[in-house]
Amino acid sequence: MQRTTLPAALAAGALLLSLTGCGGDAEAGGKTVTVTVGYQSKTINTTTAGTLLRSLGYFERELRALGHRKGVTYKVKWQDYATGAPITAQMVAGKVDIGSMGDFPLLINSGRGTQLNAPTRLVSVTGYNQRGGLNTIVTKPGSKLRDLSGLRGKKVSTSVGSAADGTLVRALQDAGIDPENGVEKLNQQPAVGASALEAGSADALSQFVAWPGLLAFQGKAKALYDGSRLNLPTFHGVTARDGFAKENPDVLRAFLSAQIDANRYLDDHPLPAAQKVAKATGLPPEVVYLYNGAGGIATFDPAIKPALIAALKKDVPILRKAKLTGPVDVNSFVDDRYIKRAYGSAGAYAKALRAAPPASPNQVWLKGENTVRSFPSSAALLRFTAARQGKVRAAYVPDTATGTRWFADRAVWAEDGGQPRAFVTPANARTWIAAHPGARLVSYATALKEAK
Repeated sequence: MQRTTLPAALAAGALLLSLTGCGGDAEAGGKTVTVTVGYQSKTINTTTAGTLLRSLGYFERELRALGHRKGVTYKVKWQDYATGAPITAQMVAGKVDIGSMGDFPLLINSGRGTQLNAPTRLVSVTGYNQRGGLNTIVTKPGSKLRDLSGLRGKKVSTSVGSAADGTLVRALQDAGIDPENGVEKLNQQPAVGASALEAGSADALSQFVAWPGLLAFQGKAKALYDGSRLNLPTFHGVTARDGFAKENPDVLRAFLSAQIDANRYLDDHPLPAAQKVAKATGLPPEVVYLYNGAGGIATFDPAIKPALIAALKKDVPILRKAKLTGPVDVNSFVDDRYIKRAYGSAGAYAKALRAAPPASPNQVWLKGENTVRSFPSSAALLRFTAARQGKVRAAYVPDTATGTRWFADRAVWAEDGGQPRAFVTPANARTWIAAHPGARLVSYATALKEAK
């Protein structure tokens, strides 16, 4: 995107051609460029490359500075989608330059781009969970299903080819159920699947953030399977058209620099960040904070960690068996050159690679307050909550076994040696109790009463 010493007419044409590589929307004189970003506003673990980033205006700020240096005016066109599939379709058509999506859709994105000679590259990571807790299988509150074995022959809604579908496939395999023939899989968009679950036309729903937490918060679902039981990382990432990245490395660097800054904002201001995302998406802030808050289910840093690449390679055979993609060369798909440059130094990037997810704290958000209080134990949280009945906006506890954060009043509780233990699912609780003689299930009301 730099001017050359060609004759004036040829130089103008060369510049116009270069600029139209950024989304293809150059205006008169070739001095205004539109960069098109595809994102998923309600898939809130992509927020630092989507909803929060857009709300903060950091990308536009970076482009203004870049444009000032280059004598170009940049505009950003944000396109919101429910899943990663339409983003991929638009990218291979050259209509989206940068997109964010989950691990399974990323691989489909790579395979589709290769197939159509429109390659894409994974250039950064957004939200991830080292154990797989971003995806959850839920059922209706009154369902008699107690674990995955009960899903045999049942109708399960998911978005085929999504990260949540990947969790469903692996979970069913672990339970000894053929993921293709052992259940009746309904391929539905998240909102459609949620409605199907509520209406009773689906027995269970496997989805990515923020749907499981949203339905649980609304009292419309309860967790049946915690994706963290797989102990395999799940994540979302940023992909860019290879041609766009090579032709406009400064624009891509501006995006990734803005993403790094958005990530810092989220780390430094987790509650305001959650409130911004909630305002932009219409999601309850309590649900956004469940995933994106301090120690939330999602951890955010853009570094492409080796463990995430390894998990991506394990996903390829599952997608190929389901005939959702052709061959995918993960090594060539992953391109960390741009994010390394955005960090500014090898030392800064190496530090980001070493960063470990923080433990999820026990926290309470009281009505009328703009702060969240942390407690050293679930017992302390329960005592505080019990003394403030009707004043609690949300209370968060980590699963004793997997560490997955969940709502305290939606968790499964057990008493173990006088200590309360919280779990996301009945299966998690039963596994713990089986290994701890004397432990017993208790209701949330009992856990509150005994904590006084």
